[in-house]
Amino acid sequence: MKDFDLDDPKLPRSIAEGAMSSGGYPYDRKLKRKHYERDLRALQIELVKAQRSIRKNGQRVVVLFEGRDAAGKGGTILRFRQNLNPRFARIVALSKPSDTEAGQWYFQRYVTELPTAGEIVLFDRSWYNRAVVERVNDFCTREQTEEFLDEVPRFEQMLVDSGMILFKIWLNIGQKMQQKRFHDRRHDPLKIWKLSPIDVAALDKWDDYTKARDRMFIRSHTAGTPWTIIRANDKRRARLNAMRHVLSHLDYDDKDTRAIGEIDPQVLGTAPSFLQTEE
Repeated sequence: MKDFDLDDPKLPRSIAEGAMSSGGYPYDRKLKRKHYERDLRALQIELVKAQRSIRKNGQRVVVLFEGRDAAGKGGTILRFRQNLNPRFARIVALSKPSDTEAGQWYFQRYVTELPTAGEIVLFDRSWYNRAVVERVNDFCTREQTEEFLDEVPRFEQMLVDSGMILFKIWLNIGQKMQQKRFHDRRHDPLKIWKLSPIDVAALDKWDDYTKARDRMFIRSHTAGTPWTIIRANDKRRARLNAMRHVLSHLDYDDKDTRAIGEIDPQVLGTAPSFLQTEE
């Protein structure tokens, strides 16, 4: 964007005022904090109940969080895990593969991180790096991406067939919201560590990321392993709806559907419906 300079301490007015509504976001303001904190507590209590049942029944739960840089993946994951027993709820955020890992079967290093009986694993980015981040930044070849897109539905169906409970969540933000969040990181000494060279490069690759994302949805959204899309310009609504989605699909003792509440259809949807609205 011509009028956007990441290093300029002053954020352009057009971005500041247009960030929340960017990407077709349906709300012009954040959810009020008091409503957010009330619902967050109720949902976290339900997550604690769910974890207790998962432990008792020996279930294995995987939640993949994907999205553009600055979409809010890390913050959402932290709220998920905040009050869970950390011995049985892990966050996985893998770094760049080593030379040894780069020579392995692509899924191999992710397989070793999958949960054992009674465990929840939350992936902050996952094997889908190959379909978007790696492809857009030429960290892999087109052939490798095509091979991945051919294999991933079969790989995930194997996980589900083995009894694993798999959630795939994409947090979606508008372009101006990404610019605003990058600017916040660049000029906040407590957040600047979050801004990487890959993030900065992403500013000029918005369309490339969009094409890669959409292709990924088309090739990897299946009846057995669907993608859930959450519009995340408002982090508060995104976090609450992500929790509601997961909890609504889990069976556990003493489940309180009133505490879980209703999923907001303007915020959460499926990949096919999302792609239709993007056209």
